[in-house]
Amino acid sequence: MHRSATDPRRRVLHLAQPVEGGVARVVLDLTKAQLAAGMRVTVGCPDGELAETARELGAEVRGWRAGRSPGAGLGDEVRRLGRLLDEVRPELVHAHSAKAGLAGRLAVRGRIPTLFQPHAWSFEAVGGVTAALALRWERWAARWAHRVVCVSEAERATGVRAGIRARYAVVPNGIDTDRFTPGAQDAPGRSGPATGRRPAPLVVCVGRLCPQKGQDVLLRAWPEVLRRVPDARLALVGDGPDGAELRRTAPGSVEFTGAVADVGAWYRAADLVVLPSRWEGMALAPLEAMACGRPVLVTDVDGARESLPPAYDARCLVPPDRPDALAGAVTALLLDPGLRATLGDRGRRHVQSTHDVRRTAEAVAELYRELLGERPLMTFECRESIHS
Repeated sequence: MHRSATDPRRRVLHLAQPVEGGVARVVLDLTKAQLAAGMRVTVGCPDGELAETARELGAEVRGWRAGRSPGAGLGDEVRRLGRLLDEVRPELVHAHSAKAGLAGRLAVRGRIPTLFQPHAWSFEAVGGVTAALALRWERWAARWAHRVVCVSEAERATGVRAGIRARYAVVPNGIDTDRFTPGAQDAPGRSGPATGRRPAPLVVCVGRLCPQKGQDVLLRAWPEVLRRVPDARLALVGDGPDGAELRRTAPGSVEFTGAVADVGAWYRAADLVVLPSRWEGMALAPLEAMACGRPVLVTDVDGARESLPPAYDARCLVPPDRPDALAGAVTALLLDPGLRATLGDRGRRHVQSTHDVRRTAEAVAELYRELLGERPLMTFECRESIHS
């Protein structure tokens, strides 16, 4: 019996590698919304946090052994993915991030509707010959994506400038505004309440400990912050490959929390949330922090810049890789509680109106319906452009 394009029983396959951090969060948020809408959702990914949580949500999970970066095993990874596709028989594939986008497009080759979502372009994360090869691949493989889904207008513009001729759709990241809400500043590790003394100012940085997120720049800026605000404390929330080196160079006022189950508690504890990234697609951390009513300070890079509300204070945007500028901005905000309160309120209202995950999920659903045969409605923040 023929099924209409809008039949919710149609099966979508999400392919993901990496399986932690922001990419995993986006996949899980979409999975939750799509299951609630009655879709048949399969997640193909390596074992880890993403697979475990997707199972808990009720999705079918298929293990896909794949490394985080391309290597000698790519051929085997593509063959394994081909077998997975034969077993699942999805009617639409949604590949997340560079590695899944590489293997997924090689395996599918446009035979069924395919969305590729870079979550930041791979050629921005590397240099030299590797960057040139990554860009050459993205230009070639765009023919095998029915849509390239960018999480910010800046990410789309970067792809266009790089000569990636694709049919783009911009769907800004969203976050769960029921989960990330304002609350008391009482996260684990925050000093003050137990002793009755005023808590020391707390700066929080949430993200994978890796070059992209720029925690090393924040640590280089930190001594100057302490010179002006001697009792300030810094919490680096997350884990990653640079953890050991960052711990080696950090002073005693810096706390490394590792991976935490409730990152919202750290946002609510913060006087200021900082994201000193070198590049981004559109980071979730500033959106989550603003939803919790906290002021944020980000670097002036694509994706991070676009997450801020219009007319947000200029001091909350600093150049990347500039410890001096970062230290000055952190200090100025720590010494101005009135401004922080104003920014926190403005950011919360911005996220609620623009970056609620329900808007994101509906915009993605519109793309699915279009590719599966229904006339597009083009609602919310989904904006298409064609560069062919």
